[in-house]
Amino acid sequence: MHWTKPLAAIVLCASAVLASAQASGQPPQAPFVHKKKYVMGTVFAIVAYGESVAQLSNAIDEALQEVVRLDDVMSDYKAESALSRLNHSSHSHPEPVPPDLYRVIGEALQYSRLSGGKFDVTVGPLVNLWKAAIRGGQPPSPAAEEKVRSCVGYQKVELLPPDRVQFHSPCTQIDLGSIGKGYALDQAAAVLRAHGISHALLDAGGSSLVAMGAPPGQTGWLVHLRDPSNQVNPVVMLSDNSVSTSEQTPPSLLSPEAAGHIIDPDNGAPLRTTYAVSAVAATGTASDALSTTMLLLGPERGKQLVKDLLGVAAVWVASDGKSELASSGPQIRVNGGAVRPGASGQAGSSPLR
Repeated sequence: MHWTKPLAAIVLCASAVLASAQASGQPPQAPFVHKKKYVMGTVFAIVAYGESVAQLSNAIDEALQEVVRLDDVMSDYKAESALSRLNHSSHSHPEPVPPDLYRVIGEALQYSRLSGGKFDVTVGPLVNLWKAAIRGGQPPSPAAEEKVRSCVGYQKVELLPPDRVQFHSPCTQIDLGSIGKGYALDQAAAVLRAHGISHALLDAGGSSLVAMGAPPGQTGWLVHLRDPSNQVNPVVMLSDNSVSTSEQTPPSLLSPEAAGHIIDPDNGAPLRTTYAVSAVAATGTASDALSTTMLLLGPERGKQLVKDLLGVAAVWVASDGKSELASSGPQIRVNGGAVRPGASGQAGSSPLR
């Protein structure tokens, strides 16, 4: 799997949360443990509060191990992963897959339908084509692009209950990089809940976060979101929900025309946008998929999708300081506005100068 979302959200870490609680005269009433593990090409981190350090440490270890297990299911870099075996199967008949892979592909197809195909986990062959072409110093030829585009399209993937996947093209492949980390966070959170933990923050490389409850003395987990302009300062207070951020890979200093990692399925080329998008939703799976979806749709179409969903919010922040906001529930605040978890809000936009 191409776990390539850039570092995009900045979390107030455990020490900052503790300092805030102490400054407000509300010292934390429970012990906490903070652990990290490098997996899926990034650093997964968990901070949790509970009854004892031993309980928390054991639970977090198991949660992080669950992420390792899921990488063995969803990775397209590991030759023996379940996804790699599916991608390199003959495609001539339905293939049985593990329950996690079946579920996350099903979730991905749901967002493909919601976005009219803008979110598409079969776009990986186009990503690989552009990477190889740019390494060679020039864009892919029209003929090469047309050949690869025939492999792409979420409609070419069919789920056959209870556990089989059928590809309807001999060259179709699935890449779960735009949804897999969020799914892994959700499953890690489920492990913590099974251990009786209800106050924790789970972080996948800063680009996807899942919040459980709130830290002691706080109403939620305060998260500062990606702001390429350094003018808008978008923030959200998470409590039993999630946020993810997506943006196109910036051009390198050595290659200003370098292709980004996010491909627009409509034209088969790297998306060109100055926005970074953060999406809030009930689960990590949803926020991860929606952040990419909202980036590809852009503010105008993206705000309409937010209105059509429940419990979702999104903010688009451009490098020139322009921002667009939409919400069907959670509140994202900009420019120092008050923020609280779970508040309802109206869709709208606010160009900032």
